[in-house]
Amino acid sequence: MDARTMLGHLEAVADQLGVEIRYEAMEGESALSPGGLCRIRGKQVIIVNSKAPPGDQVGTLAKALSRLDLGRIYLRPGVRDLLEGEIGEEEGRG
Repeated sequence: MDARTMLGHLEAVADQLGVEIRYEAMEGESALSPGGLCRIRGKQVIIVNSKAPPGDQVGTLAKALSRLDLGRIYLRPGVRDLLEGEIGEEEGRG
């Protein structure tokens, strides 16, 4: 599955979870930041560097979404594999 297709699937997962995604152009020092999950006014938001290549954007979304409760929604097999891989990496670092 190509990166743009995967982005669409991950955006759909975020939508099912009620999580907003914001694509922001990150300037200056933060241009190296891929973005991530944060809370703004009590709502979960994923900020993605709009200048990053699609593959990096997929990584940012996957890492952020893997931190959420995914058990209550349907995930396509390729998407589930990607997100479970992120969960395994997080556990390996902890």
